[in-house]
Amino acid sequence: MEEEPKELIVLGAIKNGIKKFDKIQKATQVDPKELDEILQKLEKKEFIKVEEKKGWLGNKIEIKSTERGDKEVDERVHELQTKWNQMSAVYKTGDKEKMKDMMESNRSFLPMMMFFGVMDMMMFSMMFSMMGSSMGDYVPAEDIPDGMDSGSDMDGGGMDDGGFDFDIGF
Repeated sequence: MEEEPKELIVLGAIKNGIKKFDKIQKATQVDPKELDEILQKLEKKEFIKVEEKKGWLGNKIEIKSTERGDKEVDERVHELQTKWNQMSAVYKTGDKEKMKDMMESNRSFLPMMMFFGVMDMMMFSMMFSMMGSSMGDYVPAEDIPDGMDSGSDMDGGGMDDGGFDFDIGF
């Protein structure tokens, strides 16, 4: 499937159970008109199917991935994981130039890696620090997850650490 990253992200959202147009649009941050075009392409490739169901308030449309679509997402996520592992290995060598080359050659895959949770965001942030650049140099601002800044700070980079906040009453 030689699609744009957005097509795979939309297909992945559908595979993960998001069935309604507006929810797919919200999860993927794709413009509604563009999303409609992507959905038509995915349906033509038989990666998704559109079902009309009768409900209490009238008909509703659900979008579901097909077995073929599920297989495509799984294969592509595996490829993304392989690319991420290669990037991690280069980072661990400390070779800035090779890291820059690898980031540049994988630029189009970075938003997909973020969406599918393939990458370790802390390591990703440290990669930018090592190269002396920011995440915005490689990833469009709309694709950077909430809570991430430019990625150049090593004090957490504005990331929510996901920890627990206990109030024990003292």
